[in-house]
Amino acid sequence: MLYLIGLGLSGVDDITIKSYEIIKDCDKIYMDIYTSILIGTDKKTLELYYEKPINYLNRELLEESDDLIKEALSLKICLLIIGDPLSATTHSEIILRCIDNNVKYKVLHNSSIITAVGDCGLQIYKFGEIVSIVAWDEFCKPASFYDKIIANMKRGLHTLCLLDIKIQEKSIENIIKNRPIYEPPYFLTINKAIYQLLEISKSKLKEDPDNALINLSTKGFGLARMGNDNQKIVSGKMEELLNFQFGLPLHSLVIVGELHDVEQKFYEYFSMLNYI
Repeated sequence: MLYLIGLGLSGVDDITIKSYEIIKDCDKIYMDIYTSILIGTDKKTLELYYEKPINYLNRELLEESDDLIKEALSLKICLLIIGDPLSATTHSEIILRCIDNNVKYKVLHNSSIITAVGDCGLQIYKFGEIVSIVAWDEFCKPASFYDKIIANMKRGLHTLCLLDIKIQEKSIENIIKNRPIYEPPYFLTINKAIYQLLEISKSKLKEDPDNALINLSTKGFGLARMGNDNQKIVSGKMEELLNFQFGLPLHSLVIVGELHDVEQKFYEYFSMLNYI
């Protein structure tokens, strides 16, 4: 049996009672450290709370989850997932592997950024497709997410942008040389994400001006550490949010569509002017 258990967004006490009881009854516990991080809580704290050792799964181990599936044929296995288990496609693929291998599974849900974004006052049903903004580097500057944001904007819909994180990932050189050396953790900030969007928009002005809709005057929300006691929500135009210091990760960005009167009041309430 494989249990996919959502840990929520804040700490050890964000878990549901049902999930806690299942973890205590499981033979082995794994934790996904690829798709997100649990702010303010380390492995030792979790192990003390559950009174069991926890095995971390990085990107390679999670995407090649054969051992996890095999163990679940005869043992009760927990996979702990920050936020909600089905907020990332990675975990849906694990469920499909369970189905293909006749492994029983159960999903236990929890809060995630997809629901916590409602704290900014925007109405959840007015969001369009969620996008992931990938961090640029010297080798690659992906921009496919931009067109999805524009499609939402043209429909008057808001866009939740999930910002790239890299934990226990190898450099291209270490991948080529097959060396078990991992890069330091990296978290894309709201500021850098806005910079990338503005740069993409500049290039669109030349080739596709009708889609160069994101500019310094575009409205948005910067969200940091949602679900935690020190969460921060700041609204403003891109030029205002671009230089605002949001502090520690995790960060998310919302590109605003058409605002309802109630949403407009929240936008004004969370204005970055309140932080000056």
